[in-house]
Amino acid sequence: MIVVQHPTPVTASTPATLPDVPSNAPQHCPGTESELAGKSDACQGCANQDICASAKPSVGPDPAIPLIRARMADVKHKILVLSGKGGVGKSTFTAQLAWAFASDPILQTGVMDLDICGPSIPTILGLLNEQVHSSASGWSPVYVQDNLSAMSVGFMLPSARDAVMWRGPKKNGLIAQFLKDVDWGQLDYLLIDTPPGTSDEHLTIVQYLKESGIDGAILITTPQEVALQDVRREIDFCRKVGIPVLGLVENMSGFVCSNCMTETKIFKPSTGGAKRLAEEMGVRLLGSVPLDPRIGKSADYGVSFLDEYPDSPATTAYLDIIDNIKNILEKA
Repeated sequence: MIVVQHPTPVTASTPATLPDVPSNAPQHCPGTESELAGKSDACQGCANQDICASAKPSVGPDPAIPLIRARMADVKHKILVLSGKGGVGKSTFTAQLAWAFASDPILQTGVMDLDICGPSIPTILGLLNEQVHSSASGWSPVYVQDNLSAMSVGFMLPSARDAVMWRGPKKNGLIAQFLKDVDWGQLDYLLIDTPPGTSDEHLTIVQYLKESGIDGAILITTPQEVALQDVRREIDFCRKVGIPVLGLVENMSGFVCSNCMTETKIFKPSTGGAKRLAEEMGVRLLGSVPLDPRIGKSADYGVSFLDEYPDSPATTAYLDIIDNIKNILEKA
């Protein structure tokens, strides 16, 4: 059971893949436009049964859209961080990117954690056990420092051990609230950390930010073909929904020994790795980040790897990638 600490209930939005299913519909709802609307066994006890059975369902624009548009008007750049497969370092990269942006005191940066079932941003940013507070202007994001804030369902759980077992509509409702109810303030960058794949969360964020605009997506992968296969699908997803691909980042591209400085390819790029994939799919390769055990240590302790280990080859790679991203956004 999840206790969500906020003043207003989670209002689920219309799922992007099933626009004719009401947000408060029961499981196995046939949809308002189906011949079985209001008549199937799943409709028994549903608050919408009489309306659906009348064959005159009330379907209109999502009321959250104008509220989201107004809130997002204060956000200059909105960037999705995607990965086809889990465990490739997507959330860690999001955190390092956020810290790098926030190293400039003039820039305001926010991180939105959309990995609802596996929220790791609170841990990586050193915000474990923090809670969300509300004010007259909405939910207040949790601040890492004066110019770096974050919002995650992890801040709303009674404990880090509690599982989030939600179906699509409830996830969609929370995403809508993160967009329209969180008082992000004036932001230069909003980094949106998504779960692996191309499912409800991805479709919902694209739907809700369609009018506000998404600057692009950064795709994270590792060198082996089993990860690259899913990245190809992720690129296809971006193209189908109209999101520009800012580029690929290859994580764990090699291990550099801190003693002898010899590089070992732990994950062998049997099909050419991210470089070959970028050429094949016609997208940019933003850079490759070598393995450094201290990256995982920094994530566990919630500190900036870039600040803690400035001499690491991985830090150099991160900073080069981040410079590439800034240049792309400035030219857009």
